[in-house]
Order: sequence, then structure tokens, then C-alpha cells
Amino acid sequence: MALVHWQPFQEITALRRQMDRMFDEIAGFNRELKINWMPAIEMKDSEESIILRAEIPGIDAKDLDVQVARDAVTITGETHQEQQTEDRGFWHSEFRYGKFQRTIPLPVAVENERVEASYKDGILTLTLPKVAEAINRVVHINLTGDTKEAIAGSDTAHTVDVSSEMQDKDNN
Repeated sequence: MALVHWQPFQEITALRRQMDRMFDEIAGFNRELKINWMPAIEMKDSEESIILRAEIPGIDAKDLDVQVARDAVTITGETHQEQQTEDRGFWHSEFRYGKFQRTIPLPVAVENERVEASYKDGILTLTLPKVAEAINRVVHINLTGDTKEAIAGSDTAHTVDVSSEMQDKDNN
């Protein structure tokens, strides 16, 4: 026969949680729903912009406030409870009502004056163009003598003669 160490405080804590849950169910209170709600997001990094999508179901566009800074996006909104009366018995709702706010830090600076937004079927989509410095630079290296550097999307390219720079370093 194995001996089991009795831990009375753990059992008392478990009993207290069960009783709290029972009283919450009787009173119609759901503790999980009282936690502040924030919309779920997706962020995609494309070459020239960041695509941010937020899942905000059941909210009218007029109840949303979106603020875009160079380094973050803040989404604020409010869901309103519809007035309903129930003649027969208890009415139960697990929907979330009230205000919410979420600030999403961006991985690179964006041009906040050129943001494009759409809101359809509860999905907010923001297209955030990156600033020119954040767009990847492409450097072409030619081992026979010159290096070409071009900014993605730019028509100008800079040429540097690698062989002459290396010879200058070797002579010093």
C-alpha cells in the first residue's frame, strides 16, 4: 500500500473554487466574460507595406476609432447591448459589451498619411505603406569590379567600383 501525503490547504482551495463556480452559475455571473476583451489580429509584412487585419465582429464602423502613428496602430471601439425584454424566465447572454482598446506595435515605421482601410464582415483591414528607409535595399555585387546598389522600386542605381576601393585599402 502506497502512502499519500495529505495536503489540506490544496483541498480547501479546490473546494472554495468549486463553491465560487456554483454561486457564480446561480447568480448568472461568468468570470471569463469580465476579462477585458481585445480583437484578434493578423499582421503580414509585404515588400512595400504591412497588412494588418483585426477581427471585430458585431461592431458598426461608426463605433470604431483607428489611430495610426509611425510605429503603432491603436484600435478603440464599443459594442452596445440591444435592449430586449423576456417575458418568460431568465434571459442569458455570453456576448461581450462595452469598450475595448488594443495598441499594436509595428515592426517598421509606416507612412501614416497614406494608410488605406476597409471594414467588411467584421474584419478591419489596414494597408500601412512602409517609409522609404524601411523598404529593403538590394545590393548587387559583381566580383569583376563594380557593385550596384538599388532601392526596391527606385529607378536610380548607385555604382561603386569595388576593385579600386580594395586596391586603395591594400596600398594603405
